[in-house]
Amino acid sequence: MKPKHWREAFLYLISIVVALIMLMPFIWSLVTSLRPDEEIIKLPIQWIPSRITFEHYKQAFELVPFALYFKNSFYLAAMGTLFNLVFASLSGYALAKLYFPARDLIFKILLSAMMIPSVVTLIPTFFVLKHMPFLGGNDILGAGGDGLLNTFWAIILPGASGSFAVFMMRQFFFALPNDLQEVSRIEGAGEFRIFWNIYVPLTKPALATLGIFTFQAGWNSFLGPLIYLNDPKMKTIQQGLAAFSYNKHVDFGPLMAGALVSILPILILFLLLQRYFVQGIAFTGTKG
Repeated sequence: MKPKHWREAFLYLISIVVALIMLMPFIWSLVTSLRPDEEIIKLPIQWIPSRITFEHYKQAFELVPFALYFKNSFYLAAMGTLFNLVFASLSGYALAKLYFPARDLIFKILLSAMMIPSVVTLIPTFFVLKHMPFLGGNDILGAGGDGLLNTFWAIILPGASGSFAVFMMRQFFFALPNDLQEVSRIEGAGEFRIFWNIYVPLTKPALATLGIFTFQAGWNSFLGPLIYLNDPKMKTIQQGLAAFSYNKHVDFGPLMAGALVSILPILILFLLLQRYFVQGIAFTGTKG
């Protein structure tokens, strides 16, 4: 075997080992969800259960209204993704293809906003949502009610157009040729038609990539719903998973079963859009 082949074989071996290490938590979760209770915390770890049971999956949907939480999380993630894709693509197109005063300054401010941790804005966001005028029983001054608190809009609107999403779409639009825009204008097309009919079809890789990121972030969101939503019927799947830990006790079986069920939407979405994913990442790294 040639030295080149030895190097390739070694790299493949290292990749397989790293992949197995990365898969270990998932494998442990899967095995734990299928093993009997008495074998879950047994030492040494027994990777192959003595018998397979699906009782933990049944308990996950019986101990808490897991189906309701699943529905709430899917609605929030889907709506958040839809709003983010629409507004981020519009903003990204404007910053990349339109010329207006302070365009570059606005983009620099946007980049600066990406450096602010989201936890820093929790209190200001809470204050704004609570004192929205004419909403949730508030008067014109935003007093007297709860505003948008305890509604799904309290989760959807703050993330309707994230800084990272706008930056990502701007980078992708910037990489597309300006000739398409100029030719369309000569033909008499309006700016929105140029955006929607000419450029948006070319941004499928970026939209798919951003859609995966946004849906995953919305699906895994825990702190926002915990602070802004108090109605038990509006809890998300991440809050539902936390319900399996109580009084310093953890029901590992139902918890692992629920966790595995909760990753299915993300997994399905990635499998459907994976052919666009790498291309989207490559294009958005283009220098602007």
